[in-house]
Amino acid sequence: MRLYSLSVLYKGEPRVQLLKAASDVSTFNFFQRSSVQEFMTFTSQLIVERSELGSRASVKEQEYLCHVYVRSDGLAGVVIADNEYPQRVCFTLLDKVLDEFSRQVSRADWPSGSPATISYAALDGYLSKYQV
Repeated sequence: MRLYSLSVLYKGEPRVQLLKAASDVSTFNFFQRSSVQEFMTFTSQLIVERSELGSRASVKEQEYLCHVYVRSDGLAGVVIADNEYPQRVCFTLLDKVLDEFSRQVSRADWPSGSPATISYAALDGYLSKYQV
């Protein structure tokens, strides 16, 4: 059971904005890591784009399960895990991360934010803490 990626995004108009992300690609071949990283970022953005505000969903993509939670204020979180990782734990993690993120990062920064401009350092810690 593994978590591969944890992302915080903003579902705004006209597109979804990646605000912060953490990933663990250490189990992949060294030469595949950058393309796996790109796949996870692209998939996270695509899933949030296709999800309604205020919704939760789990989407199977290849051998991964992508759990998405889009809050009614547009803040969204995506966890990419293997098929064995418990769904309930993923959604508990997303609730916790999005609540903490919204308290620490000003809502005014969400529409124009990027991983370089948003200062929120807890994602890596959560990713390793929830690793089984």
